[in-house]
Amino acid sequence: MTKEKLKKNLQSFADNGVNLVLISLLTGLFSGVVVTLYNILAHIGEETSVKLYGLLLDNPAFIPLLFVGLAAGAVVIGTFVRFVPMIRGSGIPQIEGAARGIIRFKWYVTMCSMFAASLACIFLGLSAGAEGPSLEIGGCAGEAVGKTLRRNQMARRLQIAGGSSAGLAVAFNAPVTGLFFAMEEAFRSFSPQVFVCAALSIVTALFTRNAIRPPLGYGVGFTFESFIFPENFSFSYCLWIIPAAVVAALAGVAFYHSVTLAKKLFKKITFFNGTGKYIIPFMLAGAFGLVTSYAMGGGHSFIEALGTHGTGKISIESVFGISVVASIIIVFAFKYIAGVMAMGCGIPCGVFIPMLAMGAGLGGVLAVAFVAMGMDPAFCDYFIIICMAVFFTTIVKAPITGIVMVFELTGQFTNFLPVLLGVAIGYLISMLFKLEPIYEKNLDAFIVDEKLYENVRKERISLIVQPHSKAEMNKVRAIIWPTNGLVVEVVSGGTVIVPDGEYIFKAGDTLVFECETDSLEELYGYLYEIVGKQPDGTEDN
Repeated sequence: MTKEKLKKNLQSFADNGVNLVLISLLTGLFSGVVVTLYNILAHIGEETSVKLYGLLLDNPAFIPLLFVGLAAGAVVIGTFVRFVPMIRGSGIPQIEGAARGIIRFKWYVTMCSMFAASLACIFLGLSAGAEGPSLEIGGCAGEAVGKTLRRNQMARRLQIAGGSSAGLAVAFNAPVTGLFFAMEEAFRSFSPQVFVCAALSIVTALFTRNAIRPPLGYGVGFTFESFIFPENFSFSYCLWIIPAAVVAALAGVAFYHSVTLAKKLFKKITFFNGTGKYIIPFMLAGAFGLVTSYAMGGGHSFIEALGTHGTGKISIESVFGISVVASIIIVFAFKYIAGVMAMGCGIPCGVFIPMLAMGAGLGGVLAVAFVAMGMDPAFCDYFIIICMAVFFTTIVKAPITGIVMVFELTGQFTNFLPVLLGVAIGYLISMLFKLEPIYEKNLDAFIVDEKLYENVRKERISLIVQPHSKAEMNKVRAIIWPTNGLVVEVVSGGTVIVPDGEYIFKAGDTLVFECETDSLEELYGYLYEIVGKQPDGTEDN
């Protein structure tokens, strides 16, 4: 190897590897600090709202003030969303769009707005989780690092994905869940670059989280610790799992269509410049919170209370002194309605954990019913977490994330086979009903609402793969291409090839790329980062 070639190889490694590692570590550090502080404040806000509602129940004369405050809060939050659309809903669809290069945003505006608005929703007592906002805040941190260091569009997309996966991992203390969510949902690609960026960001963010929380008096353990699973799981219990998974999946289908209907109905409410529609879910949340504290916040306490520690006895706080099953059904109904309202209206709050809480509630009811029909009570905890994973998977259509998440949230891995069976059934039912992933559907709706494709046009570009570029000796599928683009043709050694994902580029290949874009200059810049800067006079548009 010549000295010049060695120098070029080292420069390529520095550009393609070392720089990516360093900015991923910075992304993890920044997202770890911000998301950890956000989650601590969210926890404080949830505890404060529960105490506040308790005081109001002890002093009912002040309850009207609660609803006045909720109405005012609804208008303020609605105004926030109107001027900063990136915080509409959980923010997950928007940050996924940003990671794919579809959406551009100002990270500091989005981060601060989501931070404040979602915390306000939690404090006011809504059924609001912190996980979705954590994911968006982490993505904003990734964009901040990429933008500040003046990275190219590809690097910024990778950092948005890495930051968002780190945000989710910090919120759940679930690194593998965050990693798979980045690849399965954010990028929908198992590219080595996505893996490296997400993994490094997650590891750094979790180290940061675990360094911050103990001095402030917060633990670093698993989210749910009340579930114990017998190791001698018998395949005969599959006869119980199948109907449980079917019920949870059908409930997920119903939730999905309820959200779709709610979106259509809320679009028709236009008073107060459209912000008035937020009053409805806020008022309902106040009523639900006065009935039971389980209806407030994300649902961590509800899920934890459903765990039986392997005894089969669920000991949640009774609603109106009624039975356990009836109490669970009421909480499930409240969570269901609140979740539909939040997603349908676009309240800036997370529905990640509320969806898990709905699935867990269904599992609790089914477990009690199955015990009455002769099932061993020791297996109740299985059905709670199975229905939790199935309900989530049916709606989000991210089965690997659903399976891994259950392991990390319980800290136990003996439940793999039953969860795998349940999730497979849930995924099949979602396919049977032809459901799109709900975050994908919400992203498409956001693009239409914000008219992001108005100036998009189709472009066809021919470029030559340069030596030592990212494309050289890489497979088509291993490269993160511009969104809505496709390599339609490769000319190699005079032979025209229609490449599949396994084709490996060689220096000197001419690739023909077709893409929809609103900025030809930006598209060229992105492709140059992949195939290398072109010699003068070789560009072909």
